Amino acid sequence: SGILEKIRSCLIKKLLPHLEDRRKYHEEFASSTSFHGVHNIVHTQSKARRVLWLLIVTGCLAIVIWQICSRFIYYFSWPTTTAVVVQYVENIKFPAVTFCNLNRFQTHAVSNLRVIFLIWNIVSAIFQKFAMEDKYSQELNDFLLGNQNFSIKEFTRKNGFYLNSSTLLECDFFGKPCYPQDFEHVFTEYGNCFTFNHNDLSARRVSLSGRGLHLLFDVQQDKFTDEPALGYTDAGITFVIHSPQELPRFDGLGLLTPVGMHSQVAIRQLKSIIQEYPWGECKPDIKLQYHKIYSTNGCLLECKARYIQDWCGCLPFILPGNGTECDLLKFYKCVYPAVYDIEIKGLCTAGTHNSTCPVPCEETDYPTTVTYANFGGEKAIKYFSTKLKKSSEYIRQNLVRIEIKYHDLSYKITQQQKALTISELLADVGGQLGLFCGASMITIIELLEYIFTNFCWMCIFLLLKAPEMPQWNNPSQNQPTKKEKKRGIQEC
Repeated sequence: SGILEKIRSCLIKKLLPHLEDRRKYHEEFASSTSFHGVHNIVHTQSKARRVLWLLIVTGCLAIVIWQICSRFIYYFSWPTTTAVVVQYVENIKFPAVTFCNLNRFQTHAVSNLRVIFLIWNIVSAIFQKFAMEDKYSQELNDFLLGNQNFSIKEFTRKNGFYLNSSTLLECDFFGKPCYPQDFEHVFTEYGNCFTFNHNDLSARRVSLSGRGLHLLFDVQQDKFTDEPALGYTDAGITFVIHSPQELPRFDGLGLLTPVGMHSQVAIRQLKSIIQEYPWGECKPDIKLQYHKIYSTNGCLLECKARYIQDWCGCLPFILPGNGTECDLLKFYKCVYPAVYDIEIKGLCTAGTHNSTCPVPCEETDYPTTVTYANFGGEKAIKYFSTKLKKSSEYIRQNLVRIEIKYHDLSYKITQQQKALTISELLADVGGQLGLFCGASMITIIELLEYIFTNFCWMCIFLLLKAPEMPQWNNPSQNQPTKKEKKRGIQEC
């Protein structure tokens, strides 16, 4: 009882001001606050003017709340804008270019082996979906059972398209000769392919637009085929321009130059910078195990490699990794169904931030403009005919000239930016407060202090009004009556 009374007396004397002091505190706050308009409501004698100012302050406060809420809603919608900048430079890195023959295999090696093309379709299914025809399934099964040690990788390397002085007749890069050994061998869906400026090892740069890589190929139609029954369905060179640190991707990106044609390819460099989630769809913390830089294509290949390694216990030679190479039987019995399951079940997805392989935060592309002309005039045809000791018809049916050069010495940067940053959001909020209420951060602190003080007073008031506790605080029950006192004295 004594402790409770002491607490109450302390609250009344020290923490809870008198009514007059509280009224004076409210008036001082209304007079001194930097929240404009409040003092006009409190100190105006005219009731009409007081009502007018009350409506004005209330209306401005409602507008401020509406504007601030709309800015926060807009910010949390994660808006973005796109900025395009063209940067001119004195020199620029040359990209990697991968070349393939449209006819993948040497004719003498596959003249009686239609099954090789069926097998290669199974291999290519890793890059893109190929449907197997049931009419060839028995032929394929017989071949697999009779050639269990057959290696499609070694067969393709040995009997596919090759690059040497007989197929690469001329090579010139920025005025200097280049040779077949300057090209790196890679496996793609077109079999043997060869990459110039692979992995940016030589850090080749060009300093003048209009000059670049000049090549003359002999596709040797009579020695290569892509369909045993027809000899060849297409004839020419397919190539793709890509970043030196990335693998070539022909699906939808490959360029074709038919025989007897001269193609001029003007390239530009386009750098794309994507914001990370939630503004964009990229995730900057993703790293690839077998690629220096992150790319969606490289990520998909590594994803497929992991699933196939787990399911089949081996790894296709065209996928990155260090696993045991799959033989033909596993290619047909396990790898092909596994690729089908990966596609159907969506185990390796790309695009959005929550997919297996989101878009890269930075990416370099090479948009191209291609023009064509017939290869060589009459004198040029005679010159090459004499030089190669081939007929004029052979020159027209086998030679392909390709020129790849920069359109100009510039690159374009397409950058995704935040439409509203934290600092801009705070500036918007401060501008709305200042415009309609004349308020600032100091005003907000004043209001918070005022609200907190009144809240404390309210809590103290409620504590003082709380019902009296424990029954032993009741003097009628705990103190002895007069009769009990007299009886006690008599007994003493």
